[in-house]
Amino acid sequence: MLATMGKPKLEEAPKRQIVPDVVRQHVEQAAFFWAQRDTLMATDPPNLKAVAGIDRRLEANLDGLRIAGPAAWPFIVAAYEDFPEKGELFLFGWLAIELNDSRRVAEVVEHGRRSADDARGLVGALVWHEATVIAPLVRDWIGAADAFKRYLGVSACLEHDVDPKQILQRLVRDPDASTRAVSLRLAGKLRRADLIQELVVALGDAEEASRFWAAWSLTELGSGDLASSELRKIAVSGSSNAETALRAVIKAGPDKDVRAWMSSLLKSPDTAPLALRGAGMLGDRTILHWLIHQMRAPAFAAAAGASFLELFPEAKEFDELFSVEPDLLGEKIAEYFEQDPPYLPVADRVKQWAIGQRLLFEPIASPKD
Repeated sequence: MLATMGKPKLEEAPKRQIVPDVVRQHVEQAAFFWAQRDTLMATDPPNLKAVAGIDRRLEANLDGLRIAGPAAWPFIVAAYEDFPEKGELFLFGWLAIELNDSRRVAEVVEHGRRSADDARGLVGALVWHEATVIAPLVRDWIGAADAFKRYLGVSACLEHDVDPKQILQRLVRDPDASTRAVSLRLAGKLRRADLIQELVVALGDAEEASRFWAAWSLTELGSGDLASSELRKIAVSGSSNAETALRAVIKAGPDKDVRAWMSSLLKSPDTAPLALRGAGMLGDRTILHWLIHQMRAPAFAAAAGASFLELFPEAKEFDELFSVEPDLLGEKIAEYFEQDPPYLPVADRVKQWAIGQRLLFEPIASPKD
């Protein structure tokens, strides 16, 4: 809980010579690696092995900046001014917190306030530090009059699994939409059954994000029957929360109703990819042959590939099963994506892999006369 989170240790930064080109390289690489990590974690499901590899490289560059200490600031400020994106915002926030520099923390809060992506980089910096280190900031922010600081405070609680106790009851009704949505999500993550009625009320919120996270949290608390209708609406909306809503619909059950609903989605070309993605979430590995067939259809290939990886995570070890090369993906897919396809499964290679893994079997050829 917030009250028991300790204070950061104040350490004097080492005073030593730096090599500017080396520090600049650490800045550039750390920003790049965190942005890459954030993008990978946003996929559903994420490739956690790839993320772990990036984390090691990111931490090595952060170590270089720890050694540089305050001398790294000119390079970090210049990087953010030249390219004010999420990776650079992460790095600015990370060092401000690392050095317990209140002036720089105030600066990065203002940078985050102006960002167009819910200050993902700044929230990422709060996540990267231990809860005990950021506790004084969170305690100040979570009850602040400034809505953006409340958002940062509750976002830190969400990522660190910290329960703000009675404060959360107020936050789920916060006048700020972003703060409210994160708070509603936190209620479900912490299994706060005492807030079920607040979650039910939030199903009527004017903001989709609040309705969605209220419905998601009700599902986490075992009350998915109350949330199913809202989750299904969001799942077919095409919004950024669609896949997460689909997963919540499947979790809410019952299985027979979910399968009937997904069958109805398959009948429309607009919703068929969603149903195809949901098929992988159901956990039925017997649909592999059908998935491979769908990989050959341009509109369904991405969903089929995601479902395949969810059902067969061991396939992530084989990079050759996916490609961006038009010649490998086939003429229909190449034309559909105007010769610039995204990273998609190569159906023939997936089929051969499945045969090699004894998940499928070669058809027996008919004897010639």
